[in-house]
Amino acid sequence: MIKEKKVSSRFIYFFGAFGGILFGYDIGVMTGALPFLQQDWNIENAAVIGWITSSIMLGAIIGGALAGQLSDRLGRRKMILIAAVIFVIGSILSGIAPPNGHYFLIAARIFLGMAVGAASALVPAYMSEMAPAHLRGRLSGINQTMIVSGMLLSYIVDYLLSGLPATMAWRLMLTMAAVPALILFFGVLKLPESPRFLIKNNKLDEARRVLSYLRPKETLESEINQIQEAAEQEKLASQNTSWGSLLSSKYRYLLIAGVGVAAFQQFQGANAIFYYIPMIVENATGTAASTALMWPIIQGIILVLGSLLFLVIADKFKRRTLLTLGGTVMGLSFILPAILQKVIPDANPMMIVVFLSIYVAFYSFTWAPLTWVIIGEIFPLMIRGRASGVASSFNWIGSFLVGLMFPIMIATISQEAVFAIFGVICLLGVAFVRIRVPETRGYTLEEIESMEESRQAKQKSALLERAGL
Repeated sequence: MIKEKKVSSRFIYFFGAFGGILFGYDIGVMTGALPFLQQDWNIENAAVIGWITSSIMLGAIIGGALAGQLSDRLGRRKMILIAAVIFVIGSILSGIAPPNGHYFLIAARIFLGMAVGAASALVPAYMSEMAPAHLRGRLSGINQTMIVSGMLLSYIVDYLLSGLPATMAWRLMLTMAAVPALILFFGVLKLPESPRFLIKNNKLDEARRVLSYLRPKETLESEINQIQEAAEQEKLASQNTSWGSLLSSKYRYLLIAGVGVAAFQQFQGANAIFYYIPMIVENATGTAASTALMWPIIQGIILVLGSLLFLVIADKFKRRTLLTLGGTVMGLSFILPAILQKVIPDANPMMIVVFLSIYVAFYSFTWAPLTWVIIGEIFPLMIRGRASGVASSFNWIGSFLVGLMFPIMIATISQEAVFAIFGVICLLGVAFVRIRVPETRGYTLEEIESMEESRQAKQKSALLERAGL
């Protein structure tokens, strides 16, 4: 066996973060490419626009579902390498789609989406398994920052390439995603396998060697013992629970809370802005979408700044407080333009874009990162794997449906009315949080589960009291 070279923790965290940047790039790149693609292929059918844009999310649903299972068999590192290869191939296939090859491009983006879904599951898992315990709490926020940085990078690349002829511009925008994918591939080649995976597969010596690169010698054995204990607990949990366990009275409330937050995050309409902001500006002002590529950059900067703000305030405010604040302002930012348009018909059409920027600002430090924090905190060990998978699936499905339906909706009703609908969903999300989601900041998983059991006991006692028993 070839002895692995020592790899610095900075190198590991950099390429873990780079996976998030790549994920964000592929999510955002179609924002700038779509106007040129529409111009090149003369696409006017709203359903075709929706399918081409959202197809990457359809692939992500498949990739996210497969990645977790395959990574338990093949290893985190190997699966990230496979995802990087799919990134490269999918990006190139997207860029060489034949003229008017709608179905070819949709298929290529579904294939590419499998890598997006895999990366969204694998990269944070790998980073958390490599990082020391005191850094794991920040990883959700850091991963969110890297994803939105990747989106901002894609918007900048789109803007820089916007001066090219239409047929060349969109092809280069999509193909350029292969460059960071290659960097990720060659970087991960130098990384070791996750010690958690190695221990679960009875490769203690290799796990000990990898951890020796990252931890002080005096804490090495205690961490190995902790990982072994956690692995045994997970094994016991998988043996003693089934999919049906998720709907048992003991866990149903927490499942509904976690899945509900994940679904609301998407159905609130954020991705409609991120995918279609040039189209939104075109509908508002009448100027060509291909000339509105500075707006995605502005939205991207707001997203990055908001994600950095979250890193500062994440543990200073209650989860429910931030979600309530964010959802309320987001809802009003969508509803007010529709009201103002009725009251002041001659108002500046760019008013809606200003309100959308306010929406993005509050989304970026509330619902965007906190959804994943809550999913990581709310589920007890016995159902965590299955419940997290269900919540993630609902999130991807919501993202796919919003991307698919938005252009169809604005082709049917006014843009202000569409956003007003999203605004109502935002406010319903706030109501859901206040009624159904328990506070998780500062509580252990065991305490959260205990609070739920106490709540159920009080409900049962109240029902018996009403029945006179």
